[in-house]
Amino acid sequence: MSPLLHRLPLAPRVEVEFVLDGKPCVAQRGDTVLTAILTQAEQLRVSEAGGAPRAGFCLMGACQDCWVTTEDGQRLRACTTLIDGGMRLVSGARR
Repeated sequence: MSPLLHRLPLAPRVEVEFVLDGKPCVAQRGDTVLTAILTQAEQLRVSEAGGAPRAGFCLMGACQDCWVTTEDGQRLRACTTLIDGGMRLVSGARR
């Protein structure tokens, strides 16, 4: 499986460790949760209606397409939430 997004070769930022679907991952400080996930995976999540892969739509918090869940059940918008060290995220995506 190949990630959907690839970073441009810019100056690196501080790394942030998080967990996605039980797998340890690394993002960069300042990334949104959406960016952090899509630099690790082919999709953000699957649609509740039909199971189609989703990767965000409006990217500004208006469309409801980028909701992901933390392991403790909290829902958050991946496109407007910054990744934080230690986050434990559940995408529901098929891997």
